[in-house]
Amino acid sequence: MSADIITTVTIAAETAVAVLTAADQAAIHDYALAEKSPATRRAYRSDFAAFTVWCAGRSLDPIPAAPETVAAFIADQANAGFRASTLGRRVAAIAYAHALAGLEPPTSSKAVRVVLGGARRKIGTKPAQKAPATAERIAAMLIALPDTLTGKRDGALLALGFAGAFRRSELIALKVVDLSFETEGLRVHIRHSKTDQEGRGQEIAIPRGTKLRPVKALEDWLEAGKIRAGPVFRSIDRHGRIGAGLSAQSVALIVKRHAEAVGLDPHDFAGHSLRAGFLTSAAEAGADLLRMMEVSRHKRVETVQGYVRRANGFKGHAGAGFL
Repeated sequence: MSADIITTVTIAAETAVAVLTAADQAAIHDYALAEKSPATRRAYRSDFAAFTVWCAGRSLDPIPAAPETVAAFIADQANAGFRASTLGRRVAAIAYAHALAGLEPPTSSKAVRVVLGGARRKIGTKPAQKAPATAERIAAMLIALPDTLTGKRDGALLALGFAGAFRRSELIALKVVDLSFETEGLRVHIRHSKTDQEGRGQEIAIPRGTKLRPVKALEDWLEAGKIRAGPVFRSIDRHGRIGAGLSAQSVALIVKRHAEAVGLDPHDFAGHSLRAGFLTSAAEAGADLLRMMEVSRHKRVETVQGYVRRANGFKGHAGAGFL
């Protein structure tokens, strides 16, 4: 949880419970932070801050917030053009802040549920989809890469990100210790992911390949960057000096930059394009659905079936014989 919400929660909680010791408060803070992933905490911090600012402008309390306050906030955000997914996440952030304070979340009231449901129905819940960076597109990007340190890093990120159907958060969290190189390819240990919040860990295999050759691209980057430990993907300044690990936004910018370099519209691409690209290419190649899920680590078959339907929409069409 973000420091902003934790602070607000602490102030609210002190009005209802006895003052805790410093050690108790520190322990609560640490475990509250660990309950959500870093990406979720960043999103909740932004969402709760937006709610707090909105409340301040109307002299309303953000916590404890009245159901009518949250309902009005949702309506105002919907009128401002925010997507249904954003509204849902902001409601979740408000609910979580109240739960941490030991307060009944106002978001559970019927008034809030009705307004949120109406906003979703009016706005529409279909997510904005980015174009998939398919195998063909990744191949074009790799060919166009400059033979520089940055080029080697970007090539490894594009090839590995595609081959492992990685999320941005998973790519930037990879460390050298998570990699196990073998004759046939690479085994990657993923410590945390969107579908593994408790950190049980997941492992996927990346074949060496004969076309995109993702394992070779990764080996070349690690060798050129002299990276023996720590984050796999790192920043590089204009003097060629390697710095700290990349941010999720950096991954998106790298994908956009190389999409544009091969004549594609960069606005159509983002970090998720690598993951979507693998699933789309696998579906087009007729890969088994369950084997696709082994790589992508999706929990729901329906999600992956969406990629299959889109990729094969024209193959074996029911009307192919008479249209």
